[in-house]
Amino acid sequence: MTKKLYFEDAYLKEFDGRIQERLVREGRPAVVLDQTGFYPESGGQPSDRGTLGGAGVLHVFEDGERIVHLLDRELSGTDDVRSVLDWDRRFDHMQQHSGQHVLSQCFVEVLDGETQSFHLGDQVSTLEIGIGEISDADLEKVESRANEVVFEDREIRTYSVPPESIGSVPLRRPPKKEGTIRVVEVSGFDFSACGGTHCRRTGEIGLIKIIRWDKIRNNLRFEFLCGGRARQDYRDKNRTLLEISQKLSVHEREAAAAVEKTIQEARQSRKRLRRLQEALAGFEASETIEREAGWLVKRVWTEKTAEEVKLLALHIVRLAERAVLFAVRGAERDHFIFACSEKMPLNLRELVPVVMERVKGKGGGGSTLVEIVAEKGPELEGILAAAEGYLKTKLPGLERK
Repeated sequence: MTKKLYFEDAYLKEFDGRIQERLVREGRPAVVLDQTGFYPESGGQPSDRGTLGGAGVLHVFEDGERIVHLLDRELSGTDDVRSVLDWDRRFDHMQQHSGQHVLSQCFVEVLDGETQSFHLGDQVSTLEIGIGEISDADLEKVESRANEVVFEDREIRTYSVPPESIGSVPLRRPPKKEGTIRVVEVSGFDFSACGGTHCRRTGEIGLIKIIRWDKIRNNLRFEFLCGGRARQDYRDKNRTLLEISQKLSVHEREAAAAVEKTIQEARQSRKRLRRLQEALAGFEASETIEREAGWLVKRVWTEKTAEEVKLLALHIVRLAERAVLFAVRGAERDHFIFACSEKMPLNLRELVPVVMERVKGKGGGGSTLVEIVAEKGPELEGILAAAEGYLKTKLPGLERK
């Protein structure tokens, strides 16, 4: 049985231990100590990391009464080792987990919403609450109440309660385990059965901020940040907001309205551009039909986009009984656009394998329109010539028209 020093002192940063077992787990060396300050993954809280006898601690987990430390390399020499926790990671987890207790009780107090699950992630933590909907006003009440508790700097205590005394503790949720339980109490506010590591006082949690929410299993799942994470999130978002407001030459408070205005203007501009592109494609199609006699229009484009070339191809086959074989040389990809008039007895889908024999890509379409996107490869003229040769076998004599 490993002695759990993290229960005795969550602020312990270094400790000495003796190796009791040397193991191999997950293909890596691992050890069991007589005592440890490394918290094992449990209850939604990830494990601690750090160094153990100079080796890196990658993961810590429970195996019955033992706590296994997965290492990045084999340990040699004495069984007496000095261990150092990654304190920044540990304290971050303490802030997030303690903040979760406060936030969970606030959902109960404000909305009678029970916590269904909790996950402490590397970037953001989540709470699933047993409610079906929430208003912005109620969400603000929950968040404001949580931060009131933080600013009150209440004491956070942990203690063990024997089975016969559990009924005297006003637990937020019934304990999942039988026997003696460990209680984490936010003084006069929240009582929870919990085996995690926590701050000494709510003031150490720092700001609690709910950043978004979504629906899950008829409940609501909330993403939240506490302490250092919330501070960094504020820095990042404030920097982004300043950059946006500066680019739009408005005050930060006016940035959202300015962005919306820009979006609407862009939509109108795209509509006008589309109309102009349609008109230009119609003009170019008529000019092409007059200039190029015969059943086939074939060309490699370098100065137009694939969308512009597709629009031109469609206009040509709408105006005349023609087949179109176009290739577009792009900066990163080649595009092939094949089209034909509905009056022509062709199935352009048959050209896909003809092209795929020569390029790496993907594509498809219908009998009158095919699009293929491929990696930049051989000369496009040769591929178009092969496609033309195939069509001639399907429509003998068309080359003489």
